[in-house]
Amino acid sequence: MHQCDSLHRHQFTRKPGTHAGLSCNYCKGQTNVEDQFGPAVWARNPHLQTIFGSLKLRVWGKNTMADLSEEVIVAAGDARLLGYHSRQPGHHPKGLIILLHGWEGSADSTYILSTGRYFFRRGYDIFRLNLRDHGRSHGLNQGLFHGALTEETTLAVDNITRLLPAGPSYLIGFSLGGNFALRIALRQFFSSASNLREVFCISPALDPYKSTMAIDAGFPAYRHYFLAKWKRSLRKKQHCFPDLYHFDGILHHDTCMALTEAIMPYYTEWSHYRDYFQRYTLTGDVLAPLALPVTIFASEDDPVVAADDFYHLPRNGYLRVYVQKYGGHCGFLDPFPWGCWYERRIAGIIESQGQ
Repeated sequence: MHQCDSLHRHQFTRKPGTHAGLSCNYCKGQTNVEDQFGPAVWARNPHLQTIFGSLKLRVWGKNTMADLSEEVIVAAGDARLLGYHSRQPGHHPKGLIILLHGWEGSADSTYILSTGRYFFRRGYDIFRLNLRDHGRSHGLNQGLFHGALTEETTLAVDNITRLLPAGPSYLIGFSLGGNFALRIALRQFFSSASNLREVFCISPALDPYKSTMAIDAGFPAYRHYFLAKWKRSLRKKQHCFPDLYHFDGILHHDTCMALTEAIMPYYTEWSHYRDYFQRYTLTGDVLAPLALPVTIFASEDDPVVAADDFYHLPRNGYLRVYVQKYGGHCGFLDPFPWGCWYERRIAGIIESQGQ
């Protein structure tokens, strides 16, 4: 990683319209070539990167991390969340990696299993956390999942860090999970009361309204994919709590935005979907108070998340932003399709700090 003489943390961004090295906003130096995501020409298509990032073939073969995982119910205030803890066998771990999936993903999503396996092999304990109503957790809580459940997710992550009280913990969030991870990083009590050392975000959705519109207006496969998984999730929730939920009358909607509008009556905290989305929008100066180190990996060709939002994040000594020309959404596969650039970069950042 590029180093500066001063002791500040670095914020790395790419100037819009350029494809050269990422420059440090403080010292104006250049990162090394290995800091750049440079896939083969034939593997640069954003849809190829995005789709293959979730295909099970990437985690084909033995996964000791998954084999050794133990199911854990995590206390999260008034809620309970489901997760899986994989401990290093026979020796003390380097630290604890907490993984947080994206919308309608789970602790068993390919990118979670891949990153978990990678860091488990490097000597870390792994905790794969499910957000509410994801994975096999629909019956744990009566309340319905929504993207603004910051408090319970923060409390869950805080409790998970205590599973390894003598070592550092790191949180890695993907897409909507990256949005949650940023909100967790903003919580002030983490700076003194938690073992959470640093947060990493892969393709975080900073503006959920724009991401929802992008899914609906973009490559049709994404809309069909997310709608099918969301509707299946709602049916599971209705099955678990038939006296509370009756979704049959709204499941005919064929866009994510239409279904969002139709489901708003179940979220009595907000009168309009705009109010709902605003609760977890992280653009503008929202991230200015960050007091915990955060590193963001994003791409200019992301079909779901607008790259422009990353160029307007506030200057903050705790924030690093790596915007790459290629990578798609939570892809960054190189060598394609089994290698993963952000896994190597995160490991490099953590281990260069001597942790």
